[in-house]
Amino acid sequence: MRALVECVPNFSEGRRPATVQSIAEAMRTVETACVLDTHIDPDHNRSVITFVAAPERIVEAAVRAVQRASELIDMRTHTGEHPRLGATDVLPFVPISGVTIDDCVALAHEAGRRIAHELSIPVYYYERAAMRPERVNLEDVRRGALELLREQISRNPERAPDEGLPVVHETAGAIAVGARPFLIAFNVVLRSDDITIARRIAKTIRARSGGLPFVKALGFRLATRNLVQVSLNLVNYEVTGMETAYDAIKRDAAALGVELDSTEIVGLVPRAALNREAEYFRKLQDFSESKILENQVAKC
Repeated sequence: MRALVECVPNFSEGRRPATVQSIAEAMRTVETACVLDTHIDPDHNRSVITFVAAPERIVEAAVRAVQRASELIDMRTHTGEHPRLGATDVLPFVPISGVTIDDCVALAHEAGRRIAHELSIPVYYYERAAMRPERVNLEDVRRGALELLREQISRNPERAPDEGLPVVHETAGAIAVGARPFLIAFNVVLRSDDITIARRIAKTIRARSGGLPFVKALGFRLATRNLVQVSLNLVNYEVTGMETAYDAIKRDAAALGVELDSTEIVGLVPRAALNREAEYFRKLQDFSESKILENQVAKC
């Protein structure tokens, strides 16, 4: 089996598809790099591009994408529902085949050094790549988003970057670079426009608040649909998968008198994670076999 690393950068652009396409094209200029999926969200004003490459080429493809994003996205004018640090918000490296999580940590650190020194974008390491225990959790690294970081990066030693100078890039902001196991990004849309309900449910089910294990959750508005959403990261789907998370949200929503509208997978999902008989599957928006990780990797 060939060695492959997955990279899933999140970019602060979801309203200009041509910009997102240009960033994806920057990845494709690197030998072995293969774009598997592109997800664009205008409400979050955010896009997620999933690509794979050989371990010896993945960093080059990632740095080219970050550079292109820094040229095309101006964080001085960016607005959106999702918290973010920069034009490229997060850059996680994920082992797929023939590599270990420790290999991905080394790749994350290599990428971080290059981004800081070549692009002058301050870098924060998170998850397995974290160099400080208080930066393991992405939500701690990103607390207050770019706006607060602009105020604190040069004044508060606790907000100093792991790589680069303590100065936010004027247009590209900052970036979080990490290494992690595969996770599933899964959203559940409520038939409500009350953001307090989405946030209340998110707080109830997230692991950090004593809810479901290995679940991160936030509540967001979907302005284009006049609805709200519970946005989830399932960081160990074998322990807490989409069905369990969906059922918990349904139960909490019902207690508040709210029905569920639809569900969504952001990026790709392993075949083994899907239960096609479950209610969440029947409510999936825009699902196709191209959302399955193994199917997309086989095309590369």
